[in-house]
Amino acid sequence: MSQYAEIVVDVPTQQTNRPYTYVVPTELQEEVQPGVRVLVAFGHRSVLGYVVGLTDKLPDDLSIDQVKDVLTVLDDRPVLSAELLDLAHDLAEKNFSFWVTFLALMLPTSLKVSYRKRLTALAGLSDADRVDYLDGQQERLVQTKDFSAKGWRAINRLQQAGLLEVESVIENQGRVKTELAFQTNDDLDELSNIGATLTKGAKQQRVILAFAEAHPGQVFSKKEWLEQLDVSLATLNAAVKKGILQKVQVEVKRRPASIASGKADGVKTLNAEQKVAYDQITKAIDEQEDKVFLLEGITGSGKTEVYLQAAQKVIDRGEQVLFLVPEIALTPQMQRRVEDRFGEKTALLHSGLSTGERYDEWRRIHEGKVQVVVGARSAVFAPLTKLGLIIVDEEHETSYSQSENPHYSGRDVALWRAAYHQAPVVLGSATPSLESRARAQKGVYDLLSLSKRANPQATLPEVSVVDMRQEQLDRGDTNFSKPLLEKLQTVLDRGEQAVLMLNRRGFSSFVMCRDCGFVPRDPNCNLAMTLHMDSLTLKCHYCGYQEAIPQTCPACGSNRIRYYGTGTEKVETELAALMPDYPVIRLDQDTTRKKGAMAKALADFGQKKAQILLGTQMVAKGLDFPDVTLVGVLNADTGLGLPDFRASEKTFQLLTQVAGRAGRAERQGEVVIQTYNPEHYALKYAQKHDYEGFYRQEMAIRHAAEFPPYFYTVQIQCSAIDENKVALQTAKIAAWLKKRLPEDVLLLGPSPHSIAKLKGRYFFQMILKMKDPNEADELLRDLVDRSQKADKDFALEVRRDPVSFM
Repeated sequence: MSQYAEIVVDVPTQQTNRPYTYVVPTELQEEVQPGVRVLVAFGHRSVLGYVVGLTDKLPDDLSIDQVKDVLTVLDDRPVLSAELLDLAHDLAEKNFSFWVTFLALMLPTSLKVSYRKRLTALAGLSDADRVDYLDGQQERLVQTKDFSAKGWRAINRLQQAGLLEVESVIENQGRVKTELAFQTNDDLDELSNIGATLTKGAKQQRVILAFAEAHPGQVFSKKEWLEQLDVSLATLNAAVKKGILQKVQVEVKRRPASIASGKADGVKTLNAEQKVAYDQITKAIDEQEDKVFLLEGITGSGKTEVYLQAAQKVIDRGEQVLFLVPEIALTPQMQRRVEDRFGEKTALLHSGLSTGERYDEWRRIHEGKVQVVVGARSAVFAPLTKLGLIIVDEEHETSYSQSENPHYSGRDVALWRAAYHQAPVVLGSATPSLESRARAQKGVYDLLSLSKRANPQATLPEVSVVDMRQEQLDRGDTNFSKPLLEKLQTVLDRGEQAVLMLNRRGFSSFVMCRDCGFVPRDPNCNLAMTLHMDSLTLKCHYCGYQEAIPQTCPACGSNRIRYYGTGTEKVETELAALMPDYPVIRLDQDTTRKKGAMAKALADFGQKKAQILLGTQMVAKGLDFPDVTLVGVLNADTGLGLPDFRASEKTFQLLTQVAGRAGRAERQGEVVIQTYNPEHYALKYAQKHDYEGFYRQEMAIRHAAEFPPYFYTVQIQCSAIDENKVALQTAKIAAWLKKRLPEDVLLLGPSPHSIAKLKGRYFFQMILKMKDPNEADELLRDLVDRSQKADKDFALEVRRDPVSFM
């Protein structure tokens, strides 16, 4: 009986968002398994496909002559497990996306494929056509972009005329890295005969021969040969010619640079609160319960030690741990702590790795050689098969949600995988998201609290709030209030360290002509561009557009161009003038683009090569330096004025997190928060380290405004190059929805997006608010289906529970 494969093809459209049935040829029956990638014919072309199931029965609506064969198999073993196949399907359903998009998302970039065409000349092809389409060759590999539409029509005519063969070629982008090595001859008799022919003067060849006889058939890299025998490459090549050695290529695993300290990180004694949390988590591990624990612990309370000891329990059981951190910025210190504790059992997955490193780390995990995976959001798809514990550190961070297509929440995926493996999840934070805290209050999650710092000598820092309105009146325009400057000088004079945060990079927020008010804007996004003095450019932080700083106003010709606002680059310049004796390490996206720059900067700060660490919000989280006794927040208002219902929550979380960087050892820490809104409740509660007070007030506001966690939300975003077209189409969609939505579902909008133009497209949005999270799912899927038939320029995206409406 024929065997059939259910295959999801790499054609991401709503019409093809389902498995197609293909015949598995007899010679491929052992190779075709669920989770492998295959090449199949689809329409008039060959495409990549993912096998999601096997069956012996042909669907009722198909006859055998309608079903095509699987052409070839691309993988030696499945690259996606049954778990990940199911997960991809569920995520596509939940997030109104395509199944194949999530299947591809789960694999490293190296396993993405490139589509090319092999053009081969047949008898009768003219010399002119051979030059035009084959570059004068007999055969040529080309990409779609190599020819215009007119050129491809001509190629198709030559193919139909039997003058040119056109074949689809699909290639993995990933390559295994190899290096030259030398293998010793394993035939001792042959080696003995070779020795008899060597002259007395061939001393180095005799050394190599003796080594080969002691290590028959073994492979050593060129470096190992040179180190062990101190012989030259020319001597090794001569040994190859004589038959003592042979050249081979061996794989070299690309590993991210280890930042372990070189000494085992000692297991610390847990205090009473930590012990309670540890016991609860390990009980769930032993009983294989998919419980969700919310570990709410103040900054410095030792959450990481609880994570590590619970992870050790899982490893001792022969199971695996997934350790998620919200962004690459937090990875170096967490990587060090995990590597110090678990060594080679650790793998690292995040977008800061090179393509080769990521591929090789993924392969180590896939081959079952790893017990702990540390990584950012996408690491949640790591191919672990024996998950015993998932840890989501700083669970409140919005970076766990992917805003671009396909949309998903890393935190929700972690919960799904934990339920699949019957393993507990630990969501850790000093400032949990309101949604998680509300679930803990209802008993959906188990709440574990750490109210004291792990170091008995360490206490929470004293926080003072400075009203910058008065400072501006007293001292003019400045980034540093008198209290902050005085405390900074005192701390530095004592040889201690300070962290300064300003959540805006660049030199100035914008440039303006003082005569006519002209502000240079990015033509793609219509946003004021940020000034970067180090590169003497204006840049858009959304699309990357940049241009030179104007010397004269393009609108009126005036040379009175002035800089307004402040960024980290400008503060660094100001600090150099105020405190020239104290070097500054600056951390923002501009200074950490280069691979390894973040880890190096933090290592330099840890070694006290500088006493001041200045940065954006990346300095607020996860950093643990015992000599930091002062934290300064230069402007606490940068996030408060944003048109986002979570603005107060995000500001409170950020201030609490950055304040927690101070006084983590024996010395008392201090925090200075500079603000133009000193009476704002988010700042008041942050000053008192009062999460519970903030939670109660913010929940009351959310309840009154009918926002999450009391309501579920869905964002419908429409975009097009033409502003009038997208405005009209969005209005039509709103009218269509209003007629069909259940009465208790609220529709807000349509309205222009807060950033109305981005990368040359105009954006409008609508918001649905509902009590039942799935109440409008069927209608929204219908809407997404219909949007596929709209003009090519028009795009519609549906986002469930967006972390921001901006």
